[in-house]
Amino acid sequence: DVAMTGEITLRGNVLPVGGVKEKLLAARRARIKTVILPAPNRRDLEDLPQEVREDLNFVFVEHVREVFEAALLQAKPAAKAAKR
Repeated sequence: DVAMTGEITLRGNVLPVGGVKEKLLAARRARIKTVILPAPNRRDLEDLPQEVREDLNFVFVEHVREVFEAALLQAKPAAKAAKR
């Protein structure tokens, strides 16, 4: 499962957002394993407890192309499993 947050400009740039700590804690409670975040929000990980950082995989992006790549690569194994 993949979660993501961020703001996307008309040119496809991904901008930082607020409330990242709370969003990541909610993702962990929902058993999300991978979270896609704006690259500038990397500094927000310092606010998280170590065990939360260890439980989640983070993908930091700067452009919407990277979001699609990360989300689609994560979805491929699930799609294969669904076809079985």
